[in-house]
Amino acid sequence: MAQRDLYSVLGVDKKSSPEEIKKAYRKLARRHHPDRNPDDKQAEERFKEISAAYDVLGDPDKRKQYDRGGMFPGSGGGGTSGFDGGSFSDILSNLFGSAGGGGARTGTRGPRAERGRDLEAEVSIGFEQSVEGAQIPLTVPTSQRCGTCHGTGAKPGTSPKVCPRCQGRGIESQGQGLFSISQPCSRCGGTGAIIEDPCPTCEGAGSVRTVKKYRVNIPAGVRDGSRVRLAGKGEPGRNGGPAGDLYVITRVAESPVFKRKGDHVEVEVPLTIPEAIRGAEVEVPTLSGRKKLRVPPGTKHGTVQRLRGEGPLRLGGKGRGDIHYRFVIDVPASLSDEQSEAVEKLSQVMNGNPRARLFS
Repeated sequence: MAQRDLYSVLGVDKKSSPEEIKKAYRKLARRHHPDRNPDDKQAEERFKEISAAYDVLGDPDKRKQYDRGGMFPGSGGGGTSGFDGGSFSDILSNLFGSAGGGGARTGTRGPRAERGRDLEAEVSIGFEQSVEGAQIPLTVPTSQRCGTCHGTGAKPGTSPKVCPRCQGRGIESQGQGLFSISQPCSRCGGTGAIIEDPCPTCEGAGSVRTVKKYRVNIPAGVRDGSRVRLAGKGEPGRNGGPAGDLYVITRVAESPVFKRKGDHVEVEVPLTIPEAIRGAEVEVPTLSGRKKLRVPPGTKHGTVQRLRGEGPLRLGGKGRGDIHYRFVIDVPASLSDEQSEAVEKLSQVMNGNPRARLFS
């Protein structure tokens, strides 16, 4: 390798553009990849040679230094960086532009930082609390970072070791023709570390079970099933990773008067038969008190009147919904003698068949 010109290794000239060099590298890497040439030592050496050449020519700074006749760390004196024989999955990662691009190989790393799990908890609130907002106490079973090992999972005085199987990457690859399939390391479970001497308190978990108490601010306008996010209140992360989040799900009790309809609420308002016929002024409840509504003469069963902007707050402070008042005719189940006589007189003066149009 030290005796060969890197441009000739990739089959390009010194005036080739970065894109032409990359294209030549990909073509040669596919042709000489060990998965395509099993048990072919010559192809494997050629693949290493191609990869080492691209490691220099694919990097603008290294290429300039090489063109000036410079040396690179680990070179054998021929102006190229040495090829360390790393995993072919790392080279494929470079080849197809995955994480760690730019031609740089991924080296051995320590245990990976892991984000903690998200948690969910439910709180039960009344209808009025959902409209006005409330502060609710909440107890959540969770984990906290072990005070003995400070979250490492290793016995004090020791530390986790880099997994020898995956070299701390947390993944291992299996060849599938030209490509490779990555999966969590079977030795360390994807953590990138092996704990040889576990912490006696947390038994290597890095955290211990506990119960945390919060006072959760429930915003005005939540509905049944709304999710309130408490950032960083979930399970603690490992190896310096951030904690997860806590999602509080609201369970809102039903109101005997107000029925939630999306951003709005609905109230069923009974009317007597005379009120529906003649019209009336009736008192109705609001979320903050009472108001009077004018019922027009001849109001039909199911007619809706609306009070705009007097419903519950919308989440996010985007105004208020409406209150819908649905009028229903209250028909008595039984009548007194006096009422029966009055109805009979009414039927005599209000004759006619309202169903005649059904058969016209």
